[in-house]
Amino acid sequence: MADIIDYKIYGDDMQLVEIELDPKEGVRTEAGALMYMDNDIEMQTKAEGGIFKGFKRTMVGESFFITNFVNSGSGKARVAFSAPYPGKIIPVNLFEFNGKFICQKNSYLCSANGIEIEIQLVKKIGTGLFGGEGFILQRLEGYGMAFIHAGGTIIEKFLEPGETLRVDTGCIVGFPPTVDYDIKFIGGFKNALFGGEGIFLTQLTGPGKVYLQSLPFSRLADRVIQAARFTNKDETKRFSGGFF
Repeated sequence: MADIIDYKIYGDDMQLVEIELDPKEGVRTEAGALMYMDNDIEMQTKAEGGIFKGFKRTMVGESFFITNFVNSGSGKARVAFSAPYPGKIIPVNLFEFNGKFICQKNSYLCSANGIEIEIQLVKKIGTGLFGGEGFILQRLEGYGMAFIHAGGTIIEKFLEPGETLRVDTGCIVGFPPTVDYDIKFIGGFKNALFGGEGIFLTQLTGPGKVYLQSLPFSRLADRVIQAARFTNKDETKRFSGGFF
């Protein structure tokens, strides 16, 4: 059983989560997510679970080290963590998902002490090869609160048993193990080559709740890189024109 924590999420597009801890309660996070903490919060950074678990965390895009923040005082104390890029922080109560929740790698922000971050291997080779996220996703295990981060606007979809939804892979944030995850060919020669959405989409089949994001970080990064290339070309032309 994880520590029982109280929390409040602040902000709109650049959010942070402030967590209130009773004495001896703790919260864990990947290295680098801290925003602020009260004086009674004790910070402990270590390769929790040993070297093997540390390497497992790096495989799902997280830090080798896990940082624990424990209230060592006699009263309530607060610690806050900020999102790494524009988007939303999603509170996930693992009690609602029978203690297991699957999410994209790099999406984990923090959780109550007692929640474990594990590797989730996709069931089918085709999904791993063409699904856009490789063979590995994250699996959060335990009974308590966890917080994941996603880009843009968050949409919640509840799929009935057998109901399917086809989604751009990067737009998936997370879902419970009851939801089946597979890939489907987009269909049509012109769709595949010129549709701009890739050759495959992810098919999710219920039952279960699915979280989707409107702005995957990979899409944002691609646009930034593309804009930087054009900017560099323009700067090079102006530089060349001014000296030759």
